Amino acid sequence: MDPHRLPRTAVPSRYDIRLEPDLATLTFRGEQTVTLDVREAVDELVLNAVELVIEAASLENDRGQTIRASVALDEAAERCRLALAEPAAPGPWRLRLAFRGTLNDKLRGFYRSSYKDQSGVTRLLAATQFEATDARRAFPCWDEPAFKAVFAVTLAIDPALTAVSNTRVVAERREGARKVLTFADTITMSTYLVAFVVGELEATEPTPVGRTPVRVWCVPGKRRLAAFGHEIAVASLRFFEEYYGLPYAGDKLDLLAIPDFAAGAMENFGAITFRETALLVDERAASHAELERVADVVAHENAHMWFGDLVTMTWWNGIWLNEAFATFMEILAVDAWKPEWKRWVTFGVSRAAALSVDGLHSTRPIEFPVRAPRDADAMFDVLTYEKGASVLRMLEQFLGPDVFRDGVRDYLRRHAYANADTGDLWAALGTASRQPIPEVMDAWIFTPGYPLVSARLEGRELVLGQQRFTYLAEPLPGAAAAGERNQRWQVPVQVRVLAGGRHPVTRLLLAGGETRLPLPERFDAVVVNDGGHGFYRVRYADDLLQLLLARLDGLAPIERFNLVNDAWAVALAGLMRLTDYLELTARFKTERDRNVWSILIASFGLLNRIAEPADRPRLAALVRDRLAPAFTTLGWAPRPGEDELTRQLRADLARALGVLGDDRGVQAEAAQLYAGHLAGRETDPNVLPALIAILAHAGDALRYDEFLRRFKSAATPQEEQRYLYALASFRQAPLLAGTLERTVNGEIRTQDAPFVARALLQSVHARELAWAFVKSHWDVMDRQYPKHGLRRLAEGVTGLTTPELERDVHAFFRERKIEFGGKTLEQYLEQLRIAVALREREGAALSKYLARLV
Repeated sequence: MDPHRLPRTAVPSRYDIRLEPDLATLTFRGEQTVTLDVREAVDELVLNAVELVIEAASLENDRGQTIRASVALDEAAERCRLALAEPAAPGPWRLRLAFRGTLNDKLRGFYRSSYKDQSGVTRLLAATQFEATDARRAFPCWDEPAFKAVFAVTLAIDPALTAVSNTRVVAERREGARKVLTFADTITMSTYLVAFVVGELEATEPTPVGRTPVRVWCVPGKRRLAAFGHEIAVASLRFFEEYYGLPYAGDKLDLLAIPDFAAGAMENFGAITFRETALLVDERAASHAELERVADVVAHENAHMWFGDLVTMTWWNGIWLNEAFATFMEILAVDAWKPEWKRWVTFGVSRAAALSVDGLHSTRPIEFPVRAPRDADAMFDVLTYEKGASVLRMLEQFLGPDVFRDGVRDYLRRHAYANADTGDLWAALGTASRQPIPEVMDAWIFTPGYPLVSARLEGRELVLGQQRFTYLAEPLPGAAAAGERNQRWQVPVQVRVLAGGRHPVTRLLLAGGETRLPLPERFDAVVVNDGGHGFYRVRYADDLLQLLLARLDGLAPIERFNLVNDAWAVALAGLMRLTDYLELTARFKTERDRNVWSILIASFGLLNRIAEPADRPRLAALVRDRLAPAFTTLGWAPRPGEDELTRQLRADLARALGVLGDDRGVQAEAAQLYAGHLAGRETDPNVLPALIAILAHAGDALRYDEFLRRFKSAATPQEEQRYLYALASFRQAPLLAGTLERTVNGEIRTQDAPFVARALLQSVHARELAWAFVKSHWDVMDRQYPKHGLRRLAEGVTGLTTPELERDVHAFFRERKIEFGGKTLEQYLEQLRIAVALREREGAALSKYLARLV
């Protein structure tokens, strides 16, 4: 028997589930009847269950036959074996089960969440998080995506509480001291999409989209923060119904903000759950970045109602079909809703994050064989989401948006209420486009990495070549390289030639090692990756690079972003001298695009982590030299008619100047503006988070105590997050030690604590202290944090960028035999090696270069 896949000798088609959660005892009881199709005679049923006590089990059919079953739970395999007293013949049967469990504090399965009400009293609610394989912690089930069924949920609860599940309430009655809510049947769907939330909840008024009422739910006192999330929920649902050409299949759509939630959100059909920061927001007090996050996450989850819920991958290797498409569609929907946000331009930053990981030897394909569901845990990463979405965007631009949409519609119609694989999507897109989609796309999906497209001149021809891009020449010792060095892709390349007033664009498929393109006798510059949608890097020969740098105003913002991002990557890989990259950054002092500045600031941030302590003041001077002209032009105060992206850029520049640039003038002005904010003077919501970050960097114990108080009394989830992460930004060791202690003493929610610890590991002021603390508290953190918490925390080791710390990191993980699933740890260690290698290779040159600036 496959240890990871359940036998298909019995297949469920319907679950009638009754649950009785008790928030006083932190337990629940359940009864369920599962309608089964027994495919062959069986004397044993095998399904999933873990952390449950199954008290009774029997099998019955319409002929009046009842078969008793004895129960054996295999906790390690998360399976339940029901040994039947006599064989069950093929045909329809009903499995009856009685069970009980605990409302755990691990933020998975059926768990408890706590919050303080407006009087400061701690309250509890019960919520669910089942993806990937945690429905089995709430009720015994066939917990695999291909075992789709209908779910009829009944919840017996305290009459003072409210309950929400996937569908509408169709009946309510009193049963002794319990209120019993019966919910309508769901669509045919996978177990990981079932949801129930029980507690004191309040909702917005429903807004109809067609016949579907859409509401936002939250704990009492926070409904005032629901309007923005509600608005994008309604707008994106309408957009998706039109785009997909299929109405939403549910009878209602509820979006629920949960105080304790491990992920960002979860696409439970009809009852989407969110951490509060991803749904609740005060639109008047939030920055553009905070609003954009809410819009993105809400649209992403709504997109899943079709991609993932209506049509579901057959097994976890196909998770990209869910997540990459939802990421692609979220940007499409938000861009249609708020075109002034320029989401496809800002998506370049997300694409860059995927390019960074996919440039590692320890990367992986978007889709790869998955045996154990645990292996799929590591697939919830930038390669699945951002690389997958980037590749889909590249394909959409290559085929044309209308053709691409027609293929998507065909795919959804053909596989609605069922399961599908990557090949099914390719077939639908191939039919719509009449193109050999697998031939073009398989290398992008099933092989790791991406190409570095080189561009050089030979006479009057542009010569384009490709080779796989990696930051390091060789994988780390003992690590296997993913993919082949001589890997080739079919690269959809768009080349724009700037020649006087003409800008012709040529589209070609770079399939082999090289291709040539004739150029006009006179031209000003050549842009490879016109429009910026290609998932590849470009390395220009120096003469072509200089032509582009002389004509930056002729490039679109995303093209300027790619130019800087690719140059920085090439420098990290040792293919460009670091000093040449720093000279290139001087060309962007008057840049006005936030995304371009994001990669410039990020590169300075990495240099700050690898620089010798004596060089950091000089690096701060370089940051001031590069950023001050743009910030001086913008000033602190927004101007009438200024767009949100410019307002956010002002904040980004101010934060970088005050922190990386250690600009005393900016720090003093930030203190004055913050004091004015506290006194009631109007402050741009985009600037306020930057002020808090700057003052933490420059702050003392009094400031720390103030920010700690404000974290604890925050009025919105976003305000809480600003002050929380500020606690990781101070520089004094005693203050940082206090923040570290709060990551394990309960003052910081376990959903947030791993991220705070990660930030401390990446701070040059805290990293040694934080690393010692993490090592000594690893087991405590492992017990306290939710599933994947340590995996997220461990990314912080990429900031431990000294040879001594690097050696200690390797020793710690080796001795503890720590594993996060997939290649996660290998990727962290390789990213660390890239930074340390840069320090070793370029440290002296960097020091010499910076000395010239003082």
